[in-house]
Amino acid sequence: MRRTIPPALILGLAVMLAACATPHRQAAMPPVPPVVTDGVFTMADGAHLPFREWWPLGKPAIVVLALHGIDDSRDAWEVPGPLLAAQGIAVIAPDERGFGATPGRGYWPGTAQMLSDARAMALTVRQQNPGAKLYLMGESMGGAVLLALAASPDAPQVDGYVFSSPAVWGRRQMNILYRSVLWLADSTVPNMRLTGGGTGVVPTDNETAWDRLSRDPLTVTDTRVATVKGLVDLMDQALAGAGHISAPALFLYGGHDELVPKPAMAAAWRAAAASGDAAVTLAFYPKGYHLLQRDHEGPTVTADIAHWLRDPAAPLPSGADARARDWIAGQPAS
Repeated sequence: MRRTIPPALILGLAVMLAACATPHRQAAMPPVPPVVTDGVFTMADGAHLPFREWWPLGKPAIVVLALHGIDDSRDAWEVPGPLLAAQGIAVIAPDERGFGATPGRGYWPGTAQMLSDARAMALTVRQQNPGAKLYLMGESMGGAVLLALAASPDAPQVDGYVFSSPAVWGRRQMNILYRSVLWLADSTVPNMRLTGGGTGVVPTDNETAWDRLSRDPLTVTDTRVATVKGLVDLMDQALAGAGHISAPALFLYGGHDELVPKPAMAAAWRAAAASGDAAVTLAFYPKGYHLLQRDHEGPTVTADIAHWLRDPAAPLPSGADARARDWIAGQPAS
């Protein structure tokens, strides 16, 4: 028997997806970008997670393991990667399980598996680069993975974290309509696929970068309901973990971010700043969108990151840390 899906449910799911995943769009007869693979991480279960890497001339003093957002891939870092390498900082960017060219592409692997993979890759990078400082950097979903990992009992020993527009829109920050739509959809149509198109959400002001993401063969262009539910589970854990980070951390957020609501980010920032367990730097970019390092002002954001990686205690060159203090002071308490 064919199941009829109520239009209201479809509309609600589209809104949920727009709020959780980067929307894609059709470009007019675009060239398909080449797939670049520099190496592969092999997990304990035999799964292969391909990666790209950008290395400076000579032996780097700092190595960054960079994790992408939902439906994205290792290509998320092809703009900031070379910029950081030019500053003497190595960047290794893998596909996370379920995305890019990994096993189970398009299927949510589970929060525990994602944390296990991130930890294993961090330990591998640390082992292969003795003497170098190791930082973990995540964008959107990747930031949520690292927030949850940093707060876990078996967090790897690293020198710090960079959370770029981390996905922290957990259930306690959602209204009852969103929570109800998600529960109903996951209970009835978990394999239904949504594209998130036509929602009006703008992930970046850089149309070239947005088109690049949309036509990348590694990008997942339709998202299962079960994946959205899995992401929300992860965001719950990430938001809960924001106050339990034991290594220096840099949080980045843009004033035009349409995917992570301001109250959710403010809650995460306040929890992190109040923890007292480690030095936390907050950075706010009034003109920034969700994909901060791919925005037109992305090089400014990446320059701040490079500066912080070299000296986490120093003020950021752009003044984004001072702006963050003003921004968070103006946000209502949740």
